[in-house]
Amino acid sequence: MLRALHNDALGKLILRLSVGILMLLHGISKLLDPGSLNWIGDLLAGYGLPSFLAYGVLIGELLAPLMAIVGWQTRVAGLLMAGNMLVAIALVHTHELFMLNQSGGWQLELQGLFLFGAVALIFLGSGRMAVRPD
Repeated sequence: MLRALHNDALGKLILRLSVGILMLLHGISKLLDPGSLNWIGDLLAGYGLPSFLAYGVLIGELLAPLMAIVGWQTRVAGLLMAGNMLVAIALVHTHELFMLNQSGGWQLELQGLFLFGAVALIFLGSGRMAVRPD
C-alpha cells in the first residue's frame, strides 16, 4: 500500500500544477487590469527604479507559470517565479514579515508558499510527466 504512494513524478506534477496555476491566475489578473502594472511601476519609481520593470511581473506571473505547468525549463521557471516573489515581498510586504494574521498564521503565508514552492521546483525539476523532463 505505501509503495503505491511513492510516485516522485506525480508529486512533481502536482507541485508544478499547483504553483503554476495559482501564480498564473495572479498574472492573468494583472494582464486584465493594466492599472495594476501602473501601480507596480509607480512603486518601483518610488524606489528609484525604472517603472518599465513592472512588466517583469508578467514574466514571473504569466510566462514562468506556463513553463512550469507544461514542464518546459521548469528549473528556470522556478527561478523566475521565486525572483518575482522576492521582489513582491521586498516592495510590498516587508512590513509584514514578522506578523501573524487573525487566525495565527504567518501574514505572508500565501507569498511564502509561492516562494518556497518555486524554490522547490528549482531543486526538483519537472519530473517525467512533462513536455521536456529534466
